[in-house]
Amino acid sequence: MLPPRLSRRSRRKAGEAAVSARQERARVKELITKGEIYFFDLFKDERKSILRMKLIDLLQSVPGIGKSRAEVILDRTGISHSRRIGGVGHRQLELLRQEFLLIKNSPKSGRLLVVSGPSGVGKSTITNKLRNDDRFWISVSATTREIRSGEQNGVDYHFVSNEHFDRMITKNEFLEWASFAGAKYGTPKKAVNDALMDGKNVVLEIELNGARQVRKNSKNAILVFIKPPSWEELTARLIKRGTESEQSTQARLDRAKEELLAASEFDHVVINHQVDQSVSELVSLALR
Repeated sequence: MLPPRLSRRSRRKAGEAAVSARQERARVKELITKGEIYFFDLFKDERKSILRMKLIDLLQSVPGIGKSRAEVILDRTGISHSRRIGGVGHRQLELLRQEFLLIKNSPKSGRLLVVSGPSGVGKSTITNKLRNDDRFWISVSATTREIRSGEQNGVDYHFVSNEHFDRMITKNEFLEWASFAGAKYGTPKKAVNDALMDGKNVVLEIELNGARQVRKNSKNAILVFIKPPSWEELTARLIKRGTESEQSTQARLDRAKEELLAASEFDHVVINHQVDQSVSELVSLALR
């Protein structure tokens, strides 16, 4: 059954009401930005135009929050990014109040830097150089692959079983995750959000599929693709590494050909001629 057709007068009234609602919402956001309205008072507002506002839009109006930190707040509290003011419950309000206390006592939110590129290009060598820089926090991924000689659990990776990893997927504990070369890799979400809220610039060293997931879910992330000086150099590095079988090395080289074609999807491309220069370029991108 088709809905009833509105008369010209009804359509005009509906249009005027929509315009009025937009103006009310814009005015409210302006007053919040100026500090003339207390954020939490709006949850007592009975106007339909306000109750239908998206919480994430309202959060972005609060001085010192902005889009990136608003997304982190919703992720940390488990509140949907599409939640409207009228749908926020008492428990969710309490979680928001706790987050506001953290913001009041914390520095400006850090930036999310995603570093990707083919195996053997030097991603780990580059990111490890930033571990002693207090301005940066290097995310430690979880993986189901076997630990290699010289690696430390909790430092290089969180080495977990397939069953443990799958439970983390079910609980939505990953910012991103992907399968690569017969193993699963994922970035634990909570640790990243906590570091960002502490004002750290977070560096994720992840594979291409994971970088694409972050691009989709975190619009403010800076994606950086690390390229080798040449294909011959990349091949030599993988063979020299000697940590895998010939079959596994060939699989990584085949995958590298596909990954190199995706460099144009990234915000910046760094050619790793010399490690210290590549590190300097990353620092510059995060702090600009």
